[in-house]
Amino acid sequence: MKFALIGCGRIATNHVKAVINNNLEFVAACDLLPDAIESLLAKHELQNDASIARYTDYKVMLKEHPEIELVAIATESGVHAEITLYCIDHGVNVIVEKPMTMSMADADEVIRRSEEKGVKVSVCHQNRFNVAVQEMRQALEAGRFGRISHGSINVRWNRRKQYYDQAPWRGKWASDGGCLFNQCIHGIDLLRWMMGDEVEEVYGVTKQQFHDYLECEDVGMAVVKFKNGAIGTVEGTVNVYPKNLEETLYLFGEKGTVKIGGTSTNNIDVWDFADETESDNKNKGLQEQTSNVYGNGHTSLYADVIDAVKNDRKPYIDAVAGRNAVEMILAIYQSAATGAPVKLPLKDVASADFVGRF
Repeated sequence: MKFALIGCGRIATNHVKAVINNNLEFVAACDLLPDAIESLLAKHELQNDASIARYTDYKVMLKEHPEIELVAIATESGVHAEITLYCIDHGVNVIVEKPMTMSMADADEVIRRSEEKGVKVSVCHQNRFNVAVQEMRQALEAGRFGRISHGSINVRWNRRKQYYDQAPWRGKWASDGGCLFNQCIHGIDLLRWMMGDEVEEVYGVTKQQFHDYLECEDVGMAVVKFKNGAIGTVEGTVNVYPKNLEETLYLFGEKGTVKIGGTSTNNIDVWDFADETESDNKNKGLQEQTSNVYGNGHTSLYADVIDAVKNDRKPYIDAVAGRNAVEMILAIYQSAATGAPVKLPLKDVASADFVGRF
């Protein structure tokens, strides 16, 4: 399958690894900064590969290479929607980094247009493919938890000024959002997915405590009422001293308790079920080694999308999943701004609505 990469920044190395691991034909790479392309390719010893065309304009790239079947979009968040919609309109399947969009209108349009054109869109909520997360999901789908009482996601990380200085778009409402949109969206996606996806109401509080050089929040908390009667809590922050502490996901049912921990939901810290069998022993203390905070899921996500394109089925993590994560965060932002609970589904809310909030 012929592939192109749009955006060659911090996360792009995971995409290139996934491209290599899945034997895709790497046709072209695009970035506004030519040096970023060369630096990325050099990291994977591809800098001398003349078959990989280099572009600074993705529209020119797609025009000159109509054979491209799949693109990955790893640009700044604020242009994800625009590029995704352009690719859909040109019949190209898309893997887009989180968040899929920065507004509900764009999220709904990505879903509508991709279905209309028969194009596959998958969003990089790659932690769904973590071994620990998959084990939790299988237990949940098998009914081992019984009725769910509540669950929580805690993303307790650290980001200093040096991180935000790496790119001018970071920490801005229109192009990035705050810690919930950038760092915590993976965990928020997992919580909503595990808790049945259907959300009734969200109440959130966000603050800017230590990062007064940003536009957005550096800590956010929320209580979520799910339609199935379960309750969820969200804690997301980049204020933990002195470094990333944990990303933990808890699920509490009448017949089971699981805690997934590690720096990026990659370990099983607690695994207790009423119907315990010998096969459960392999999950107790499970640890998946990761080379960075992004985990190992990109390779599995790419494999799934390739198969989805070949077999004309929905990707495991489709545009609706991308929309759901965006909706949760925008609901927290809206609740925090108004001081009132917010009912879902959300319409006509965008991160740019909160400019000037802090």
